[in-house]
Amino acid sequence: MATLKDIATELGLSPATVSRALNDFPEVNVKTKRRVSEAAQRMNYRPNKTAQRLVSGRSGMIGVVLKLSPQQTADPTFFEVTGGLSHRLAEKDLDLIFQVDIGDDQIAPYRRLLQKSAVDGFIIQGPTRNDPRIAYLEKKGVPFAVHGKAETGDVEYAFFDIDNYAAAADATKLLANLGHKRIAFMNGPADLAFARDRRRGFLETLSSFGITASDDWIKNGPQSERFGYDCTNTLLDAPNPPTAILCASTPIASGVYECLRQKGLRCPEDVSVVAHDDAIATARAIEFNPPLTVTRAPMRDACQPLADMIGELLEGKTAKDLQNTARAELIMRDSTGPAPAE
Repeated sequence: MATLKDIATELGLSPATVSRALNDFPEVNVKTKRRVSEAAQRMNYRPNKTAQRLVSGRSGMIGVVLKLSPQQTADPTFFEVTGGLSHRLAEKDLDLIFQVDIGDDQIAPYRRLLQKSAVDGFIIQGPTRNDPRIAYLEKKGVPFAVHGKAETGDVEYAFFDIDNYAAAADATKLLANLGHKRIAFMNGPADLAFARDRRRGFLETLSSFGITASDDWIKNGPQSERFGYDCTNTLLDAPNPPTAILCASTPIASGVYECLRQKGLRCPEDVSVVAHDDAIATARAIEFNPPLTVTRAPMRDACQPLADMIGELLEGKTAKDLQNTARAELIMRDSTGPAPAE
């Protein structure tokens, strides 16, 4: 494999000139750059990444921090996204580095990675209202893209999100049109932005149908089968139980199904179920029995735009121009039906 010195000898140039040409320095004229580029390709030259990064001041790494409590396991959607991000970033000659953080200081892992010059930017997962991570990185002037949107109004940072308000509204409208008036909602953690937006879509849509929501029927918690099972068990043991349940994820819906089965209740004849589907391999909505009605927005669809956003930010593009909100698709299957007769 050729070196810079080999190319320099071939062209009668100094190694320094060859290096500047390959790194597109403005003081090297276009003709010389072309000669060097053609020779590098012909001689199968591969750049020394370490040397390039010393010259550019970049690490070639993008950071993701996974926040966990000591008792918590990782959300399967996290690995769905990080796998897709790694693949897309690799196409841009960038690598993904992630850390698990179980401390109380949300900023600490970001500060540590920046102090070590370990990363060129970050992708933030699970934004919250007034997210301190976003405020910190904005203050530092560090490139970052957010998977989700922390605030309902205009923001200055790059993000990819789905319209979570519309996802909940579409599912709630479907159930209301089927005659359901007692509708429960098993939402994600209350501090997360997507859960806030879905709650608003749920409540405002119910109100538009003249349905009063019971606070006891809105549950917030982890997107897990256990959460779905426990909430369903509590709701169905109460007077006038819900005839329909809206779930923030397919794992939650899996727990709902199991509880209904154990109580001898049928879906959808006794209880209709709708969930949001991130299309993760561990809980495929089409394989539920009966197949699950969903608002579908595959988590992997976020990977390409997020990777592209961080790449464009590193190239100097304005964050405000890198904002993308997608609409989830409502897919009707056999888990929803008319409200049972009173």
